[in-house]
Amino acid sequence: MTRDYRLDTVLAHAGINSDKETGALAAPLHFSTTYQHPEFGQSTGYDYTRTKNPTRATLEKTLAAIEKADYALATSSGMSAIVLALEVFPVGSKVVAARDLYGGSFRWFNEKEKEGRFVFTYTSTEQEMLAAIDASTAVVFIETPTNPLMVEFDIKTIADAAHAKGAKVIVDNTFYSPIYQNPIELGADIVVHSATKYLSGHNDVLAGAVITSDQELYEQFFYNLNTTGPVLSPFDSYLLMRGLKTLKLRMEKSSQNAQEIVAFLNTNPAVTDVFYTGKGGMVSFKVRDQHKIPDIINRLDVFTFAESLGGVESLITYPSTQTHADIPADVRTSYGLTDDLLRLSIGIEDAQDLIEDLQRALEA
Repeated sequence: MTRDYRLDTVLAHAGINSDKETGALAAPLHFSTTYQHPEFGQSTGYDYTRTKNPTRATLEKTLAAIEKADYALATSSGMSAIVLALEVFPVGSKVVAARDLYGGSFRWFNEKEKEGRFVFTYTSTEQEMLAAIDASTAVVFIETPTNPLMVEFDIKTIADAAHAKGAKVIVDNTFYSPIYQNPIELGADIVVHSATKYLSGHNDVLAGAVITSDQELYEQFFYNLNTTGPVLSPFDSYLLMRGLKTLKLRMEKSSQNAQEIVAFLNTNPAVTDVFYTGKGGMVSFKVRDQHKIPDIINRLDVFTFAESLGGVESLITYPSTQTHADIPADVRTSYGLTDDLLRLSIGIEDAQDLIEDLQRALEA
Protein backbone atom coordinates (compact mmCIF):
# COMPACT_ATOMS: atom_id res chain seq x y z
CA MET A 1 0.00 0.00 0.00
CA THR A 2 1.55 3.27 -1.14
CA ARG A 3 -0.78 5.75 0.61
CA ASP A 4 -1.12 6.45 4.32
CA TYR A 5 -4.39 4.66 4.88
CA ARG A 6 -6.16 4.54 8.23
CA LEU A 7 -5.47 1.71 10.66
CA ASP A 8 -8.57 -0.38 9.89
CA THR A 9 -7.66 -0.45 6.21
CA VAL A 10 -3.99 -1.25 6.80
CA LEU A 11 -4.95 -4.17 9.05
CA ALA A 12 -7.58 -5.59 6.69
CA HIS A 13 -5.17 -5.36 3.77
CA ALA A 14 -2.21 -7.04 5.49
CA GLY A 15 -0.40 -8.98 2.79
CA ILE A 16 -2.75 -8.00 -0.04
CA ASN A 17 -1.04 -7.22 -3.37
CA SER A 18 2.28 -8.57 -2.10
CA ASP A 19 2.48 -11.09 -4.96
CA LYS A 20 2.58 -9.04 -8.16
CA GLU A 21 3.41 -12.06 -10.33
CA THR A 22 0.17 -13.97 -9.73
CA GLY A 23 -2.11 -11.40 -8.11
CA ALA A 24 -2.80 -13.76 -5.20
CA LEU A 25 -5.05 -12.06 -2.66
CA ALA A 26 -3.43 -13.70 0.38
CA ALA A 27 0.29 -13.24 0.92
CA PRO A 28 2.03 -16.36 -0.38
CA LEU A 29 4.01 -18.62 1.92
CA HIS A 30 7.68 -18.82 0.96
CA PHE A 31 9.14 -21.85 2.70
CA SER A 32 12.42 -21.93 0.78
CA THR A 33 15.48 -21.49 2.97
CA THR A 34 17.68 -20.42 0.07
CA TYR A 35 17.20 -18.43 -3.13
CA GLN A 36 18.67 -18.68 -6.59
CA HIS A 37 20.91 -15.85 -7.74
CA PRO A 38 20.05 -14.62 -11.27
CA GLU A 39 23.72 -14.44 -12.18
CA PHE A 40 27.08 -14.35 -10.48
CA GLY A 41 27.26 -11.19 -8.39
CA GLN A 42 23.50 -10.59 -8.51
CA SER A 43 20.74 -11.08 -5.93
CA THR A 44 16.96 -10.84 -5.92
CA GLY A 45 17.24 -9.27 -2.48
CA TYR A 46 16.72 -12.67 -0.88
CA ASP A 47 19.67 -14.95 -0.28
CA TYR A 48 19.02 -17.02 2.86
CA THR A 49 15.80 -17.08 4.85
CA ARG A 50 17.39 -16.34 8.22
CA THR A 51 18.49 -13.03 6.76
CA LYS A 52 15.34 -12.21 4.84
CA ASN A 53 12.18 -14.07 3.83
CA PRO A 54 9.46 -12.68 1.53
CA THR A 55 6.57 -13.73 3.79
CA ARG A 56 8.26 -12.32 6.88
CA ALA A 57 9.17 -9.14 5.01
CA THR A 58 5.50 -8.59 4.10
CA LEU A 59 4.52 -9.02 7.75
CA GLU A 60 7.25 -6.63 8.91
CA LYS A 61 6.02 -3.96 6.52
CA THR A 62 2.56 -4.22 8.08
CA LEU A 63 3.93 -4.18 11.65
CA ALA A 64 5.85 -0.98 10.94
CA ALA A 65 2.78 0.62 9.34
CA ILE A 66 0.40 -0.09 12.22
CA GLU A 67 2.89 1.26 14.78
CA LYS A 68 3.47 4.31 12.55
CA ALA A 69 7.17 3.53 12.33
CA ASP A 70 9.70 3.04 9.54
CA TYR A 71 11.10 -0.39 10.41
CA ALA A 72 10.01 -3.64 12.02
CA LEU A 73 11.57 -7.03 12.63
CA ALA A 74 9.57 -10.17 13.44
CA THR A 75 11.17 -12.46 16.00
CA SER A 76 10.57 -15.96 17.35
CA SER A 77 8.95 -14.81 20.63
CA GLY A 78 8.22 -11.78 22.75
CA MET A 79 11.24 -12.49 24.92
CA SER A 80 13.53 -12.73 21.90
CA ALA A 81 12.21 -9.29 20.90
CA ILE A 82 13.10 -7.84 24.33
CA VAL A 83 16.56 -9.41 24.19
CA LEU A 84 17.13 -8.07 20.68
CA ALA A 85 16.02 -4.58 21.71
CA LEU A 86 18.28 -4.38 24.76
CA GLU A 87 21.41 -6.14 23.59
CA VAL A 88 22.39 -3.32 21.24
CA PHE A 89 23.28 -1.27 24.33
CA PRO A 90 26.82 -1.53 25.74
CA VAL A 91 27.88 -3.71 28.65
CA GLY A 92 27.26 -1.92 31.93
CA SER A 93 24.42 0.22 30.59
CA LYS A 94 22.07 1.58 33.22
CA VAL A 95 18.40 0.75 32.68
CA VAL A 96 15.48 2.37 34.48
CA ALA A 97 12.42 0.12 34.42
CA ALA A 98 8.97 -0.12 35.95
CA ARG A 99 8.93 -2.45 38.96
CA ASP A 100 5.65 -4.09 37.93
CA LEU A 101 6.55 -6.05 34.82
CA TYR A 102 6.17 -9.45 33.20
CA GLY A 103 7.95 -12.18 35.16
CA GLY A 104 9.85 -13.40 32.10
CA SER A 105 11.27 -9.93 31.54
CA PHE A 106 12.33 -9.76 35.20
CA ARG A 107 13.94 -13.21 34.94
CA TRP A 108 16.13 -12.12 32.03
CA PHE A 109 16.84 -8.68 33.54
CA ASN A 110 17.87 -10.29 36.81
CA GLU A 111 20.19 -12.76 35.09
CA LYS A 112 21.83 -10.04 33.01
CA GLU A 113 22.37 -7.91 36.11
CA LYS A 114 24.04 -10.83 37.90
CA GLU A 115 26.37 -11.19 34.90
CA GLY A 116 27.21 -7.47 35.00
CA ARG A 117 25.65 -6.96 31.58
CA PHE A 118 23.23 -4.26 32.76
CA VAL A 119 22.47 -2.28 35.93
CA PHE A 120 18.76 -1.94 36.68
CA THR A 121 16.88 0.66 38.70
CA TYR A 122 13.25 -0.30 39.33
CA THR A 123 10.52 2.26 39.96
CA SER A 124 6.89 1.85 41.00
CA THR A 125 5.39 5.15 39.85
CA GLU A 126 5.85 7.61 37.03
CA GLN A 127 7.27 10.20 39.41
CA GLU A 128 9.82 7.70 40.73
CA MET A 129 10.78 6.85 37.16
CA LEU A 130 11.25 10.49 36.20
CA ALA A 131 13.38 11.07 39.30
CA ALA A 132 15.54 8.03 38.53
CA ILE A 133 16.44 9.15 35.00
CA ASP A 134 19.79 10.95 35.00
CA ALA A 135 22.82 11.50 32.81
CA SER A 136 24.04 7.95 33.48
CA THR A 137 20.83 6.34 32.20
CA ALA A 138 21.15 4.57 28.86
CA VAL A 139 17.68 3.02 28.56
CA VAL A 140 14.23 3.48 30.02
CA PHE A 141 12.06 0.36 29.72
CA ILE A 142 8.31 0.69 30.15
CA GLU A 143 5.36 -1.66 30.07
CA THR A 144 2.27 0.51 29.96
CA PRO A 145 -0.08 -0.54 31.29
CA THR A 146 2.01 -2.70 33.58
CA ASN A 147 1.59 -6.44 34.07
CA PRO A 148 -0.47 -7.28 36.09
CA LEU A 149 -1.31 -4.16 38.17
CA MET A 150 -2.37 -2.15 35.11
CA VAL A 151 -0.45 1.03 35.99
CA GLU A 152 -0.23 3.50 33.09
CA PHE A 153 2.83 5.64 32.37
CA ASP A 154 2.81 8.83 30.27
CA ILE A 155 5.11 7.83 27.41
CA LYS A 156 5.61 11.35 26.08
CA THR A 157 6.55 12.77 29.47
CA ILE A 158 9.02 9.96 30.12
CA ALA A 159 10.44 10.10 26.59
CA ASP A 160 11.03 13.85 26.86
CA ALA A 161 12.83 13.37 30.20
CA ALA A 162 14.89 10.45 28.90
CA HIS A 163 15.93 12.20 25.70
CA ALA A 164 16.96 15.28 27.67
CA LYS A 165 19.48 13.03 29.46
CA GLY A 166 20.57 11.19 26.29
CA ALA A 167 18.69 7.94 27.04
CA LYS A 168 16.62 5.77 24.71
CA VAL A 169 13.08 4.61 25.53
CA ILE A 170 11.74 1.10 24.94
CA VAL A 171 7.99 0.52 25.32
CA ASP A 172 6.40 -2.90 25.55
CA ASN A 173 3.07 -2.28 23.79
CA THR A 174 1.72 -5.82 24.13
CA PHE A 175 -1.30 -5.01 26.35
CA TYR A 176 -2.70 -2.06 24.38
CA SER A 177 -1.46 -2.85 20.86
CA PRO A 178 -1.52 -0.12 18.19
CA ILE A 179 -5.30 0.05 18.58
CA TYR A 180 -5.00 2.02 21.83
CA GLN A 181 -1.42 3.31 21.78
CA ASN A 182 1.33 4.27 19.33
CA PRO A 183 4.50 4.75 21.43
CA ILE A 184 6.64 5.88 18.46
CA GLU A 185 4.36 8.87 17.92
CA LEU A 186 4.64 9.65 21.63
CA GLY A 187 8.43 9.73 21.52
CA ALA A 188 9.52 6.15 22.18
CA ASP A 189 12.62 5.01 20.29
CA ILE A 190 11.78 1.30 20.25
CA VAL A 191 8.53 -0.65 20.56
CA VAL A 192 8.45 -4.34 21.42
CA HIS A 193 5.55 -6.78 21.33
CA SER A 194 4.86 -10.28 22.38
CA ALA A 195 3.01 -10.78 19.10
CA THR A 196 1.87 -14.11 20.53
CA LYS A 197 -0.78 -12.08 22.32
CA TYR A 198 -3.17 -9.52 20.80
CA LEU A 199 -1.44 -9.08 17.45
CA SER A 200 -1.91 -12.76 16.65
CA GLY A 201 -4.98 -13.19 18.80
CA HIS A 202 -5.67 -16.91 18.51
CA ASN A 203 -3.25 -18.63 20.90
CA ASP A 204 -1.63 -20.52 18.04
CA VAL A 205 1.47 -18.45 17.22
CA LEU A 206 4.63 -17.74 19.23
CA ALA A 207 6.07 -14.47 17.93
CA GLY A 208 7.63 -11.14 18.80
CA ALA A 209 8.30 -7.80 17.14
CA VAL A 210 10.85 -5.00 17.44
CA ILE A 211 9.80 -1.72 15.81
CA THR A 212 11.61 1.61 15.40
CA SER A 213 11.98 4.65 13.18
CA ASP A 214 15.66 5.02 14.07
CA GLN A 215 17.65 3.73 11.08
CA GLU A 216 20.86 3.26 13.06
CA LEU A 217 19.07 1.18 15.68
CA TYR A 218 17.28 -0.82 13.00
CA GLU A 219 20.55 -1.68 11.28
CA GLN A 220 21.98 -2.90 14.58
CA PHE A 221 18.85 -4.97 15.26
CA PHE A 222 18.94 -6.43 11.77
CA TYR A 223 22.61 -7.36 12.09
CA ASN A 224 22.10 -9.02 15.47
CA LEU A 225 18.95 -10.83 14.40
CA ASN A 226 20.66 -12.20 11.32
CA THR A 227 23.72 -13.16 13.37
CA THR A 228 21.91 -14.92 16.20
CA GLY A 229 18.93 -16.23 14.24
CA PRO A 230 15.75 -15.94 16.40
CA VAL A 231 13.65 -15.05 13.36
CA LEU A 232 9.97 -15.83 12.83
CA SER A 233 9.22 -18.76 10.53
CA PRO A 234 7.35 -18.19 7.25
CA PHE A 235 4.28 -20.12 8.42
CA ASP A 236 4.08 -18.24 11.72
CA SER A 237 4.55 -14.98 9.79
CA TYR A 238 1.56 -15.93 7.65
CA LEU A 239 -0.57 -16.81 10.69
CA LEU A 240 0.36 -13.57 12.42
CA MET A 241 -0.60 -11.58 9.31
CA ARG A 242 -3.96 -13.35 9.22
CA GLY A 243 -4.52 -12.55 12.91
CA LEU A 244 -3.72 -8.87 12.37
CA LYS A 245 -6.65 -8.50 9.99
CA THR A 246 -9.13 -8.74 12.88
CA LEU A 247 -7.04 -6.97 15.54
CA LYS A 248 -9.26 -3.92 15.88
CA LEU A 249 -12.47 -5.93 15.93
CA ARG A 250 -11.08 -8.25 18.61
CA MET A 251 -9.68 -5.43 20.74
CA GLU A 252 -12.95 -3.50 20.63
CA LYS A 253 -14.99 -6.55 21.63
CA SER A 254 -12.62 -7.57 24.42
CA SER A 255 -12.66 -3.99 25.74
CA GLN A 256 -16.44 -3.91 25.72
CA ASN A 257 -16.57 -7.24 27.56
CA ALA A 258 -13.91 -6.12 30.04
CA GLN A 259 -15.84 -2.99 30.94
CA GLU A 260 -18.96 -5.06 31.74
CA ILE A 261 -16.92 -7.56 33.77
CA VAL A 262 -15.23 -4.79 35.74
CA ALA A 263 -18.63 -3.33 36.60
CA PHE A 264 -19.64 -6.75 37.96
CA LEU A 265 -16.39 -7.28 39.90
CA ASN A 266 -16.66 -3.86 41.54
CA THR A 267 -19.94 -4.90 43.16
CA ASN A 268 -19.01 -8.46 44.13
CA PRO A 269 -18.43 -8.92 47.89
CA ALA A 270 -15.73 -11.56 47.29
CA VAL A 271 -13.57 -8.98 45.47
CA THR A 272 -11.59 -6.28 47.29
CA ASP A 273 -9.74 -4.46 44.48
CA VAL A 274 -10.10 -4.24 40.69
CA PHE A 275 -7.31 -3.04 38.38
CA TYR A 276 -8.42 -1.81 34.96
CA THR A 277 -7.50 1.23 32.90
CA GLY A 278 -10.84 1.60 31.11
CA LYS A 279 -9.70 0.16 27.79
CA GLY A 280 -8.22 -3.07 26.52
CA GLY A 281 -8.99 -6.61 27.60
CA MET A 282 -6.70 -7.04 30.61
CA VAL A 283 -8.22 -6.97 34.09
CA SER A 284 -6.72 -7.93 37.45
CA PHE A 285 -8.52 -8.24 40.77
CA LYS A 286 -7.90 -9.25 44.36
CA VAL A 287 -10.13 -11.59 46.32
CA ARG A 288 -11.08 -11.29 49.97
CA ASP A 289 -9.98 -14.84 50.82
CA GLN A 290 -6.91 -15.97 48.89
CA HIS A 291 -7.30 -19.52 50.22
CA LYS A 292 -10.37 -19.84 48.00
CA ILE A 293 -8.39 -19.16 44.81
CA PRO A 294 -7.97 -22.86 43.87
CA ASP A 295 -11.74 -23.37 44.24
CA ILE A 296 -12.49 -20.22 42.25
CA ILE A 297 -10.25 -21.36 39.40
CA ASN A 298 -11.50 -24.94 39.42
CA ARG A 299 -15.17 -23.89 39.24
CA LEU A 300 -14.74 -21.83 36.07
CA ASP A 301 -16.11 -23.25 32.82
CA VAL A 302 -16.01 -20.42 30.28
CA PHE A 303 -12.70 -18.98 31.47
CA THR A 304 -9.70 -21.24 30.88
CA PHE A 305 -7.01 -21.51 33.56
CA ALA A 306 -3.84 -20.94 31.52
CA GLU A 307 -0.90 -18.63 31.06
CA SER A 308 -0.73 -16.07 28.25
CA LEU A 309 -3.28 -13.50 27.14
CA GLY A 310 -4.72 -11.66 24.17
CA GLY A 311 -6.56 -14.51 22.46
CA VAL A 312 -10.20 -14.74 21.45
CA GLU A 313 -10.76 -17.08 24.41
CA SER A 314 -10.93 -15.67 27.93
CA LEU A 315 -8.17 -16.84 30.27
CA ILE A 316 -7.58 -16.62 34.01
CA THR A 317 -4.04 -16.61 35.37
CA TYR A 318 -2.63 -16.77 38.90
CA PRO A 319 0.52 -14.64 38.56
CA SER A 320 2.08 -15.79 41.85
CA THR A 321 2.53 -19.34 40.56
CA GLN A 322 2.49 -18.75 36.80
CA THR A 323 3.58 -15.65 34.88
CA HIS A 324 5.39 -13.95 37.80
CA ALA A 325 6.64 -16.95 39.77
CA ASP A 326 10.29 -16.04 39.06
CA ILE A 327 9.94 -12.76 40.94
CA PRO A 328 10.77 -13.40 44.64
CA ALA A 329 7.68 -13.29 46.85
CA ASP A 330 9.01 -10.45 49.01
CA VAL A 331 9.70 -8.35 45.91
CA ARG A 332 6.25 -9.06 44.45
CA THR A 333 4.56 -8.20 47.73
CA SER A 334 6.51 -4.96 48.10
CA TYR A 335 4.82 -3.40 45.09
CA GLY A 336 1.36 -4.92 45.47
CA LEU A 337 1.52 -8.16 43.51
CA THR A 338 0.21 -10.22 46.38
CA ASP A 339 -1.00 -13.81 46.50
CA ASP A 340 -4.65 -12.73 46.49
CA LEU A 341 -4.45 -11.39 42.91
CA LEU A 342 -5.89 -13.01 39.78
CA ARG A 343 -5.44 -11.77 36.22
CA LEU A 344 -8.04 -12.02 33.47
CA SER A 345 -7.50 -11.84 29.73
CA ILE A 346 -10.97 -11.07 28.40
CA GLY A 347 -11.87 -12.62 25.07
CA ILE A 348 -14.71 -12.13 22.62
CA GLU A 349 -17.31 -14.46 24.13
CA ASP A 350 -20.70 -13.21 25.29
CA ALA A 351 -20.06 -10.89 28.26
CA GLN A 352 -23.00 -12.24 30.24
CA ASP A 353 -21.68 -15.81 29.97
CA LEU A 354 -18.33 -14.60 31.31
CA ILE A 355 -19.96 -12.70 34.16
CA GLU A 356 -22.14 -15.65 35.16
CA ASP A 357 -19.07 -17.91 35.07
CA LEU A 358 -17.19 -15.59 37.43
CA GLN A 359 -20.22 -15.18 39.67
CA ARG A 360 -20.60 -18.95 40.15
CA ALA A 361 -16.89 -19.31 40.89
CA LEU A 362 -16.70 -16.38 43.33
CA GLU A 363 -19.73 -17.59 45.27
CA ALA A 364 -18.03 -20.92 46.01
